[in-house]
Amino acid sequence: MTIATVARHAHVSRQTVSNVINAPHIVRPETRQRVQDAIVTLGYRANQAARQMRTGRSRLIAVRIEPTRDGINGSVLDRFLHGLTETAEAAGYRVMLYTAGDVDREIAAYGDLLSTYDLDGFVITGTDHGDPRTAWLAEREIPFVTFGRPWDHPHAHSWVDVDGAAGTAEATAHLVAAGHHRVGFIGWPAGSGVGDDRRSGWRRTLADAGVDPDGLDAETEDGIPEGARAARELLARPTSPTALVCASDSLALGARQALRAAGPDLSVIGFDDTPVAAAVGLSSVSQPLGDAAARCVDLLTDLLDGPRHGPRQVLLRPALVLRHTT
Repeated sequence: MTIATVARHAHVSRQTVSNVINAPHIVRPETRQRVQDAIVTLGYRANQAARQMRTGRSRLIAVRIEPTRDGINGSVLDRFLHGLTETAEAAGYRVMLYTAGDVDREIAAYGDLLSTYDLDGFVITGTDHGDPRTAWLAEREIPFVTFGRPWDHPHAHSWVDVDGAAGTAEATAHLVAAGHHRVGFIGWPAGSGVGDDRRSGWRRTLADAGVDPDGLDAETEDGIPEGARAARELLARPTSPTALVCASDSLALGARQALRAAGPDLSVIGFDDTPVAAAVGLSSVSQPLGDAAARCVDLLTDLLDGPRHGPRQVLLRPALVLRHTT
């Protein structure tokens, strides 16, 4: 089975087949799909060693597996990784997974991975202020994109992110429209790029509705017990909230447990739309993780092939998923 065989079956040139395999982004979607269908039908497999010698690429992209937390919000990255692997494979790349307990160990792993596998690039997840990982890669001119913004310098490099502020704003506006005038917020301690972004959407929406947000939020680390404690703290205040928006599903699940135990069955909306949230009927903000993964692959292949553009930024909008009357 050769490229010529695939080309005849798909009614395209051999160069088009080669482009689909090595640079799929330059081929029109309908033509690319026809060639990919022919590859699957015929069972064609490219000679990876020969292709690497010809192109100078390993066709390998590396991404870290996040440490396991509470088994709830960790599933968010699992869905992203699944989408990344599928999209990368369609573009002719393979995804290599690695683990690292903290940032320092992750940076140490970069050198080992690059020397051992001659990787083409990285997809970095979980960005924060002053992220040393992106600085390390940029200094060495190693191609990378991030799933998450560079919070200090928004145009420093190519990235894909989900608009957390838009998500919490939509959740808050829904609760306000349902008649809740004191919508509280449970989020992470100040200083987290993602957490601050999600809090800002809640705060802005309440202010626009003429409600003073001061005194209606609580800060805590992520987790179900932490969410429960924060909810009890808010309920004990003189002016307690009548509904809650939370920065994660873990916090929202803990808050809902605490509220039900205390008596009032207040409306609670989480963030990330995890499988657990769906199973228990918790309303949540859903991130378009498949789209985010596809855009990360698109931006990285653009870097590897030119780049044709400077740093590109993609901000995706999440969607509110309602599962009960709020």
